[in-house]
Formats: sequence, C-alpha cells, structure tokens
Amino acid sequence: MKLKVDRQADALYLTLTEAPSSRSEEVSPGIIVDYDDHDRVVGIEMLYLSKRAPGTEVQRLLFESIP
Repeated sequence: MKLKVDRQADALYLTLTEAPSSRSEEVSPGIIVDYDDHDRVVGIEMLYLSKRAPGTEVQRLLFESIP
C-alpha cells in the first residue's frame, strides 16, 4: 500500500495494490475510485486536498492500525 501526495495537483492517491486500473468512478465530488478487471478497488484519489484539509501538514501524516 502506498500513499502519494501531489502538491502541484493538490491531490492524494492511495494505492491499494499494484494491479492495473481498468476503470474509474467518481463516487463523490473529487473522490475517484479505481477498479481492476475484476471490479476490485486498486486505488483511491482525493482531489482538492488543500480545501478538504486546510492547514494540514501532509508530511506529518500519521498511520494508525487498529487491532
């Protein structure tokens, strides 16, 4: 799993698997889900990151695992 923040595009992309995407669907304004050939989610993109999380320091993202 990879998380990529593109400041120039003002977007965040979460890669769940390395499988290629065969289609995309905008499930909410600025939220795009990518699917593989078997309709499994392979990635999620969030556009307009600075508007969704103003003042957030993206270099300080915190990951938490819940048992």
